[in-house]
Amino acid sequence: MNGLHLIGDLSGCRCDPQLLLEGERFRERCVQFVNQSGLTVLDASFHQFAGGGFTGVVVLAESHVAIHTWPERQGLTLDVYVCNYSADNSAKARQLFEAIVAHFAPAEVARHAIERGEHLLMEPLNDSTGFYIKASRMLGEWQTRFQKMQIYDTPHYGKLFRLDGFNMTSEREEFVYHENLVHPALTAHAAPKRVLIVGGGDGGSSEEALKHPSVEQVTMVEIDADVIRVAKEHFHAVHRGAFDSPRLRVLIEDGMRFVRETSERFDLIALDLNDPMGPAEALYSTEFFQQCRQALAPQGALVLHIGAPVARPERVAELAQRLNGVFRIVRPYTMYIPLYGSQWAMAVCSDKLDPKAFTADEIDRRIEQRKLADLRFYNGETHEGVFALPTFVRDLVAPPRLKTTARGRRLGVVRAAAK
Repeated sequence: MNGLHLIGDLSGCRCDPQLLLEGERFRERCVQFVNQSGLTVLDASFHQFAGGGFTGVVVLAESHVAIHTWPERQGLTLDVYVCNYSADNSAKARQLFEAIVAHFAPAEVARHAIERGEHLLMEPLNDSTGFYIKASRMLGEWQTRFQKMQIYDTPHYGKLFRLDGFNMTSEREEFVYHENLVHPALTAHAAPKRVLIVGGGDGGSSEEALKHPSVEQVTMVEIDADVIRVAKEHFHAVHRGAFDSPRLRVLIEDGMRFVRETSERFDLIALDLNDPMGPAEALYSTEFFQQCRQALAPQGALVLHIGAPVARPERVAELAQRLNGVFRIVRPYTMYIPLYGSQWAMAVCSDKLDPKAFTADEIDRRIEQRKLADLRFYNGETHEGVFALPTFVRDLVAPPRLKTTARGRRLGVVRAAAK
């Protein structure tokens, strides 16, 4: 069973000696501590020893608190256990434990924290399907101004980063997402110099962009400074020191406002964002796509993920149509992303740059010329391969006026006049 067991041996207590003698007095105080922590009291039973200390148990909906005092030794033992199966109560347990420790003011505390069982990190793909990843322990949890952050240690992926209950990145497979987000568009560009990353606070996208020697500056606009702080502390395997690069400019501000107000022009704009839900939804609007187009240099491109074609076909289709209404060239592409548990779709959008026009040999030559190192996914063959769409995906993302035969073979495209 998943849970957290906190054990403490308190010695040299400097509190009023009566606190170690009067069980009923502490019973009331302990119930108050439990309520303040957010845990739920079901019952409380304390036994007073004649001429000595007391022992007691508070039964919680989440499990229990147990205490035994030795007044003659100015000490006590403390045991707090909470179950984390249906919800993570670890922070509440720690708050309760520390409140009791402070109440007795010990000179010394021997602390032990034992993680019980495994965490099953559920990842919904839609209302009826999803998958899970087993985690051995939680390394941290924070509520920022914008979102809930969690870090877990997992046997398969190493450290794993979650935002609002969804997997974002991990140490061992981040390259699948980040290489595919950045390199198909950036390698197709003849000489990219300026890159804008909207979001991407883990630093993975910036690290990939900085591999291109012609790139003079990468600008990361991340709204949540805590994401960057956690990435710097826990996910060096993802950013690989990119935050120390003089070519990386980090701005803590609203990416939507930055794109709307900037006078800079970028060779690549990468939207490295959460799914289009809640506050992030506006960053997938037609209006924002138009603003991104205005912020592109003449040969520039926008790249973003557009969702899971199998689990969220309606989302993929809608975003593709929005992009087709803004850009002359929209090239969706797909790959399987292990951490997301599904085939995933991205899109390169431009008025002039067409990454699908490049052969595998041409891409491999550019990789060699640019000395792009540490590529674990991207090469000439994968470049061609990700743009080879299955028929059902091709039908989802086809422009509205694309004509097909009964067999689904393309005959041609009647497009609107050039923008």
